[in-house]
Amino acid sequence: MIWIYLLAGVAIFLKILLMPQPAPSELEFSIVEAIVQDSGVPNAVTGIIFRNRLYDTIFEVVVFTIAIMGAYFLLANEKPSAKFRRFTDEPSIVLARLGATIAALVGIELAIRGHLSPGGGFAAGVAGGTAIGLVAITSSSELMQSIYQRWHTARWEKISVMIFIVLAVMTLVGLELPHGELGSLVSGGVIPILNILVALKVALGSWAVILVFIRYRGLL
Repeated sequence: MIWIYLLAGVAIFLKILLMPQPAPSELEFSIVEAIVQDSGVPNAVTGIIFRNRLYDTIFEVVVFTIAIMGAYFLLANEKPSAKFRRFTDEPSIVLARLGATIAALVGIELAIRGHLSPGGGFAAGVAGGTAIGLVAITSSSELMQSIYQRWHTARWEKISVMIFIVLAVMTLVGLELPHGELGSLVSGGVIPILNILVALKVALGSWAVILVFIRYRGLL
């Protein structure tokens, strides 16, 4: 049976490699142009996600929130890990912190400019969560937990979700901000704000999940 899957994979690879890609039709171009003009952002994918298919995005945010609550619920009766292990050698710490810095900068770039280029709120949130995870594996769990509580991160996560839902409902009923000049940083109406809110939600939610799993399951 495995040979059938291998032959199918090879056939698909050869088809993509050898057969020419058909040129987009005028209808496809007109659809993309209509989405760009309708949303006010050059990134048609972002226009579809945050405007034409906003229902999907709302429920994706809600599902992510439920997943975080589920992690807390399932591990509520667990005993915290007796011994926390983390990377302590200097090369690993330097590389992890460098990677965290790069991931954080990429996340900020994707959140701010996601409506102008490939990327968006979810990708930015994943990059931010990756940065937090890299810092967590080289830092004290007590320090990460104290920072999380000191800045009321859980509260800001919930606030970002509520603001996103309110703005999304306003968009669905037809209330929008001015689109601005197409291609500029301040364009697309409410779409850049939704991008930043999703990025904030995903990054902070990832932080919460990372702390929970490290506390109850350890790192290694």
